[in-house]
Amino acid sequence: PYPRNLEMARGVEAIIREEGAVPATIAVVDGVLRIGLDDTELDGVAAARGVRKLSRADLAFAIAEGETGGTTGAELSFDESADLTELGRTDVIVVCAGAKAILDIPKTLERLESLGVPVVGYGTDVMPAFWSRTSPIASPLRLDTPEAIARFERARRALGADSGMLIANPIPEAAEIPENEMAGVLVQAQQDADARGVSGKKVTPFLLQRVLELTDGRSLESNIALVENNARLAARIAVALADAS
Repeated sequence: PYPRNLEMARGVEAIIREEGAVPATIAVVDGVLRIGLDDTELDGVAAARGVRKLSRADLAFAIAEGETGGTTGAELSFDESADLTELGRTDVIVVCAGAKAILDIPKTLERLESLGVPVVGYGTDVMPAFWSRTSPIASPLRLDTPEAIARFERARRALGADSGMLIANPIPEAAEIPENEMAGVLVQAQQDADARGVSGKKVTPFLLQRVLELTDGRSLESNIALVENNARLAARIAVALADAS
């Protein structure tokens, strides 16, 4: 919610600079694709209403219609994010806090494997579950340093890999909502969605809002902490890649 989203965006950019990398917040602003936003543009996107969450499917639409949208985040349909397919066709390293616990993590991992996308647990043998540091699901791969991730990426490129890589980075322990607590919250949120007939692309925004309400705002604080944590690791990976090039 504004203005917390603006504070977070500026804080994330500051973290990336502190780690020696260059942040480039990406958005479509009034139909123009922008890689890197100045303070005025960042404020405008954060405060705007009806901002689209853009993927390959509707990026050109937003440009053609002069709309504003963010290129991060994902809409869900049939429990599969557009991000999964994009990861299978774009050479990019994505750092996340694991799949949202509202998803089927085993099916998500199976889909990523079929797309040729390696999933690496950062310092963990189990998949983190977004708000929680752990889940019952094992991480397919594990690496413990940004340098090791950069080395893996260089090896992939040398072999001609054209897919992305997903780094599952557990939320900081002080900010997590434990797995056993989140399980009850998610069951209640899903029951509320079913009772109200929420379906399709409306499911995820509804569930996230209900999680926010059911946790008395704790999920928002967790979200901010995990985004900052992911930005820090991503910046360190970028620096490691640049140092080795």
